[in-house]
Amino acid sequence: MLTSVRGLFAATLLAGCGLAATPAMADETDAPGDITVTGSVSLVTDYRFRGLSYTDGDPAIQGSIQVNHSSGLYAGVWGSNLEDSAVYGNLETDFYAGWTGEVASGLTADVGITYYVYFNGNVGDANIFEPYASLSTTLGPVSAKVGMAYAWKQDSLGGDDNLYVYGELGAGIPGTPISLSTHLGYSSGALSPNLLTAKSTDGGFDYSVGASWAITKNLSASVSYVGVDGNSIDSFSNDAVVGSIKFSF
Repeated sequence: MLTSVRGLFAATLLAGCGLAATPAMADETDAPGDITVTGSVSLVTDYRFRGLSYTDGDPAIQGSIQVNHSSGLYAGVWGSNLEDSAVYGNLETDFYAGWTGEVASGLTADVGITYYVYFNGNVGDANIFEPYASLSTTLGPVSAKVGMAYAWKQDSLGGDDNLYVYGELGAGIPGTPISLSTHLGYSSGALSPNLLTAKSTDGGFDYSVGASWAITKNLSASVSYVGVDGNSIDSFSNDAVVGSIKFSF
């Protein structure tokens, strides 16, 4: 089970209690020198990753902590609870590190690697390494991002690999604290939604359309409509409306 740049471990640290890590989205707290620390804790109605649910349609607590350097280097941990299973257990913890910065006027790159870890899985090896890269820019009032993530052949993927490519657009509604976003992704390989829902071995798309509301500087709420290719399986690959509330620091 692969999950962007994410464990109940992080949420536990943040909330006293854990989703392609999002280094630039959290508000920064003061720290000495060139180091800043960012983080968040969220409650989501369903943990959907690349269109598929990993909580069987149930809510999840998710959290992150990230250390950032002024050079653009960063490292962090993100996590979420899962639907309990023998292979993955009930906890996902993602460790990631990378670099982000402007590579041309108005063009920002982000490159790094994520290690998806399932500490309390009891059957087989579920952990996955996945490097990622993206480019983002603004087109007038619209933000745009394209990216990819590639997991090479690993035992946890059944000896196969997986390529994920995606594009995103976002824009704020002038004069309001509301912004809109769209996402379209395509997965080919071991994590194709067609393969995971037993429809075919072909690659498959996932998509979402959503809106978010900046309630305060640190608190936001969002709602998205999420869909994915493959057979429609209730609480796994069926279309769904997902809501969340997030506190960032």
